Amino acid sequence: MTHAADATPAAEAMFAADEASRRLGVELLEQGEGTAVLRMTVTPTMVNGHGIAHGGYVFLLADSAFACACNSHGPVTVAAGADVTFVAPAYEGDVLVARAEERTRYGRSGLYDVSVLRGDEVIAEFRGRSRTIGSTSTSPSASTTSKESR
Repeated sequence: MTHAADATPAAEAMFAADEASRRLGVELLEQGEGTAVLRMTVTPTMVNGHGIAHGGYVFLLADSAFACACNSHGPVTVAAGADVTFVAPAYEGDVLVARAEERTRYGRSGLYDVSVLRGDEVIAEFRGRSRTIGSTSTSPSASTTSKESR
């Protein structure tokens, strides 16, 4: 695995353009072929009415790690679906780390597992299914589908 500074160009470019993740303080720590490690600190605005981290933020962290891992191969790859199991609550101030690993790629599809951890404790397990859409550009104008062609 490499440090973020050595990330594959496709995954690095995709993460650099990910305003949602970056504005929430998500950091790309490590990235390699089919792998990624991201970190996020739970802020006061991420806590729900029960005083725990809102599941949507935990999902976002895992999904961002999944995106970096599945885009490490070059062609633009998107989520075809994902599931998350919340194992333990996270709290304001917790530093969460998401570790994504490719399980398999077949044709244009792939399967990735992401563990979200607080230290050594598992907070959530995420499984993502990817689909390569063919383009090597991350720009919105490079989309293979437009409104007119739907």
